[in-house]
Amino acid sequence: MWIPTLLSKYNIEEMQQMGFHLTAEDVYSVNKNSMKDAVVLFGSGCTGEMVSADGLLLTNHHCGYGAIQSHSALEHDYLTDGFWAGSREEELPNPGLSVRFLVRLDDVTGSVIAGTDSLKGNDLELKLAENIRNIESAAEENKKYEAIVKPLFHGNQYFVYIYQIYKDVRLVGAPPSSIGKFGGDTDNWMWPRHTGDFSVFRVYANKNNGPAEYSPENVPFHPKSFFPISLAGVQPKDFVMVFGFPGSTDQYLPSYAVDLIMNQSDPDRIRIREEKLEVLDKHMKKNPFVRIQYASKYAGTSNSWKKWQGEIRGLKRLNAVTVKQDFEKQFEQWYSKNDTLKEEYGDIFQQFEKLYIDLVPYDQAYNYYTEIVTRGTDILSLAASFPLTDEGWSEISDEEITKLRDYLKGKIGSHFKNYDQATDEEVFVRLMRILRSDLDPSFLPSSFIELMDSRDDEELLKDVYRKSVLTDKEELLRITRSLDGKVAKKLQKDPVLDLYAQLALHYQRNIKMVYQEIQKEIDAVQKRYMAGIMEMQHSRTLYPDANLTLRVTYGKVEGYKPNDAVAYKHYTTLKGIMEKDNPDIDDYDVPQRLRDLYKSKDFGNYSDRNGDLPVAFTASTHTTGGNSGSPAVNADGQLIGINFDRCWEGTMSDILFDPDQCRNIMVDIRYVLFIIDKFAGAGYLLNEMNLVKE
Repeated sequence: MWIPTLLSKYNIEEMQQMGFHLTAEDVYSVNKNSMKDAVVLFGSGCTGEMVSADGLLLTNHHCGYGAIQSHSALEHDYLTDGFWAGSREEELPNPGLSVRFLVRLDDVTGSVIAGTDSLKGNDLELKLAENIRNIESAAEENKKYEAIVKPLFHGNQYFVYIYQIYKDVRLVGAPPSSIGKFGGDTDNWMWPRHTGDFSVFRVYANKNNGPAEYSPENVPFHPKSFFPISLAGVQPKDFVMVFGFPGSTDQYLPSYAVDLIMNQSDPDRIRIREEKLEVLDKHMKKNPFVRIQYASKYAGTSNSWKKWQGEIRGLKRLNAVTVKQDFEKQFEQWYSKNDTLKEEYGDIFQQFEKLYIDLVPYDQAYNYYTEIVTRGTDILSLAASFPLTDEGWSEISDEEITKLRDYLKGKIGSHFKNYDQATDEEVFVRLMRILRSDLDPSFLPSSFIELMDSRDDEELLKDVYRKSVLTDKEELLRITRSLDGKVAKKLQKDPVLDLYAQLALHYQRNIKMVYQEIQKEIDAVQKRYMAGIMEMQHSRTLYPDANLTLRVTYGKVEGYKPNDAVAYKHYTTLKGIMEKDNPDIDDYDVPQRLRDLYKSKDFGNYSDRNGDLPVAFTASTHTTGGNSGSPAVNADGQLIGINFDRCWEGTMSDILFDPDQCRNIMVDIRYVLFIIDKFAGAGYLLNEMNLVKE
């Protein structure tokens, strides 16, 4: 996951040896238009790519899922049926959705650490924060841009990332979920894959092509660059490059951390989400309206649940703890040869061992509160939006109170749009029972223990959940309109708000503060360890862990062998979709229109040399969350696919990358074009694109 500004120094020669026909400046440049100008951070955690001079953008179906869901209703269920704007006037606005174009990035390490040589602890943190604020403020040019300074190599290097944000992003088209989510949770993270995981948006700008809030007067944005689209397809060993915003990796963790992830953190989170998914699945199958309401929540919950299972499997298969321990022995041998190095690094592993032992119980409690209290149930998530105390209201201005009321009004509206009380009641009971049974009592408020031990499930719902004003939208809106200190004091007596306040307070005081303090100490040791790794391996080119900033990864189109006597090809076709077709299983119920097109072999210009219609392909590039929607380009910089997943056997790649089994999965751009053109009848969109046949 390489920093694009450093390609000319570290990577371009290797890339060209692998078949890349362009230069480092073609990929990233501040002096001329380059590929980086066609790549965006889509929303808060996906990638998108520009494919026309009029602001047309491609990303994944699952990245656009929330927007598609927000426009769906029983009378026009775009999740189920798909959506295609017949003209630009029919494109749908999405309040709150934005895209970020990277203007430039710069190494600002010297400026960040200036004046910190003699500082330690709190003083060091304050000075670093001050320097970072000054750098960001100067780079934003009076709010023209957004600037973010981020650490790399665990704080041994710092870069500033400068973005221009466009906030008028409209939905242009999306296939039905039976295509965009084909295979559903059954196939998620798996290969072979047959998912048409794409959606189409358009970025709008003001009449000067600048950023603007949504307005009917806005016009299509004209990007500095957009990707030409190849119809030539891919072959084994073809060069492929993925450009995007990978979210988070931990390649340099010590063995103690990997052991904790494998044997506690992942298993705990899997258990909790398993319970929640079981409840959601039951209610969604019973009620079509609930299915729409909870579609996005279910997908979000399921995604990591399945990923963590693959991660554990992969780490065990690779003997990851032993691999880390072997590297740590090499590190010890390296620093032991030099007294100066021994003084600097000699205590690192003893410190890691002690700190991770201290972290273990707090890690469990932290994960349980995060999964159950923070994001587990709808009603507690809503409770978190309200002030927990009645203190300080006399110091709040009328303007701030108005903003709080407006915020709560919006929060209440979005909450109830995707809320079913019966569903959430069952989730609430299940998760509260897990919290009570699994955690050591010291991590729970005594009042919570008494509540849970003195009531059965029905009594818990009757005395807490159903007595809460948080279940009554109209009453809650009425209260919110007059919210002040006096009203806030009354709200404290609400049983759900009271429960949330008790849990949140106990978590803050007895878990989060201790957890963060231990983690801060671990981070300080990790920073030294990383500095040592960089010094020990100074002759190697190392890449920093992902942190949701623009990166380049490259490899080759290739399949893999997941198990003994099993070998996967690098591609799938429409034939595979028909082989999976089963109207009795939602994940595999193929639309009749697609069946008809397959039967008639009406593939247009999108078939491969064998006459088959390609659907997806794999490559040995290193991706993670955040790379969803990333453009996959060929040796000539032409779009050949849209990245959407990794194979399950390789999900441990966030921690340990295995070139033999780690594969990213991309929807073939020819399948995307086929669905737009032949299936949806929206071929007019292709007229905007630069399609390259050879």
